[in-house]
Amino acid sequence: MKIAHLFILLLSLSYAKAQSGNLIRWNAVKKITVEDFKAPIDPSYTNAALTNTSIKMDMGYNSSGFTYKINCFFDKSKSWMRVKNDYVLAHEQVHFDISELYARKLNKAMKEYKFNQKTVGKDLPDIYQRIMTEHEQVQKQYDSETDHSLIKDAQQRWSHRISEDLKEYQAYAGY
Repeated sequence: MKIAHLFILLLSLSYAKAQSGNLIRWNAVKKITVEDFKAPIDPSYTNAALTNTSIKMDMGYNSSGFTYKINCFFDKSKSWMRVKNDYVLAHEQVHFDISELYARKLNKAMKEYKFNQKTVGKDLPDIYQRIMTEHEQVQKQYDSETDHSLIKDAQQRWSHRISEDLKEYQAYAGY
């Protein structure tokens, strides 16, 4: 019981620390805008932009089961744009969309989890870590294959792929 409470506390402290005024929850209709990138440009990067997203999961449980809430956020205070145009913005939106996709995958994994009071303290962190590791790998792969949006046909393929994946996991939206 104590392990799970510690995990919940650490998870809540680790993600989405920024003030709520700086966070934008993912929305299929309302996309991020150039004005949402509020952080100062980091001169150590050569990127056209940097998007900071997080997937936050709050949980609770008792002897009859568990409850959870998942949110996918864009953090304005940690995201910046050096090159401000629609093409770069579209690339950054896909980063946010990838995060939403993995929030849905996390929701799916949580819905499929069979609650076990004896192992929940290990099971839930393992599920979360597995999904977050895959999420990070896909974000890196996206930037690598598109060369941070410079390879236009790869950018189009990724945009289409993530859009289709979001549709495939639509049943796990609204978590």
